[in-house]
Amino acid sequence: MIEPFRVYALRFAHREASVRGEHFYGHDPCALDAYPISYYVWLAVSDAHAVLVDAGFTPGTAARRGGRDYLRSPMDTMRALGVDPDRIEHLVLSHLHYDHTGHVADFPRARIVVQEAELAFWTSRHAARPGIAHFVEPADVAHLVEQNFAGQVRQVDGEHEVVPGVTVHRVGGHTPGLQVVRIATAAGHVVLAADASHFYENVERGQPYGVVTFLPAMYDAFDTLATLASEPELVVPGHDPAVLDRFPAVPGLEGLAVRVA
Repeated sequence: MIEPFRVYALRFAHREASVRGEHFYGHDPCALDAYPISYYVWLAVSDAHAVLVDAGFTPGTAARRGGRDYLRSPMDTMRALGVDPDRIEHLVLSHLHYDHTGHVADFPRARIVVQEAELAFWTSRHAARPGIAHFVEPADVAHLVEQNFAGQVRQVDGEHEVVPGVTVHRVGGHTPGLQVVRIATAAGHVVLAADASHFYENVERGQPYGVVTFLPAMYDAFDTLATLASEPELVVPGHDPAVLDRFPAVPGLEGLAVRVA
C-alpha cells in the first residue's frame, strides 16, 4: 500500500506589475488589464520520502530581471514546515525556464529528475536564438550539465515513477519537455501542473498560455491534467495567486505556504 503524501505549495516571489497580454495566447481584448503572477515550488512529503518539485529563482535573478518581489527562499519556508532541505531525495524539474531552476545547487544531495527532451533542447543550437534564450539562466543549465556528468541527473522519457506515489508525465506544449507531477494523497491524486497551466483560467477555460512551443500539445496537456487528477480542484496551476485562496494557509506561513492535500 502506498503511503499518502502531504503536498504544499510554497510561494517564494510575486510580480504585481503584470498584464493579461503576457499570459494568454492570441489577441485578448483585455490585454492591458492587470494580471499579477506568483511563483511557487511544491513539496511532497511522507514519513518515507521528501520530493521537491521545481527550484524557483534566486534573489540575484529577481534583481537582474526586475519587477519581481522575492519574498522568502523555498529552503527557509521548508524549514519552517519542519522539513530539512537536506532531506530532499528527489528534485523534479518541470522544465528549465529560469523561474524553476534557480536553487538547484541548494539541494546537492537530491537526484534531479528532468525529461531528456527538455535538457536536450536547452543544450541545442536553438536555445540561444533571440526570443528564446531569455527564458533561461545559462548558469543554471550549465550546472545541470555538470550534475549530469556527476551522475545526479535522471533523464527520463515520458512517464516515470520517482518514488511510489509520485510520477512524472511529459506533456510538452509550453516547452519541448515540460512534465507534470501526479502525487497520491489522502484526498486523491493531486496534479502539479507547473506551466502546463500557469493560471486556473488556462485549464478551466481551455485558454493557452502566451509562451508556446507547440500549441496542440498545450491543448492536449489540459486533457492530461484532467485525466490524471482525481478531482478538478486537485489540479494545481503553476503561477496563480489564487492558489493561496483555494487551499488553507499553513498557520504562521500565511502568504507563503498552503496545504494542498
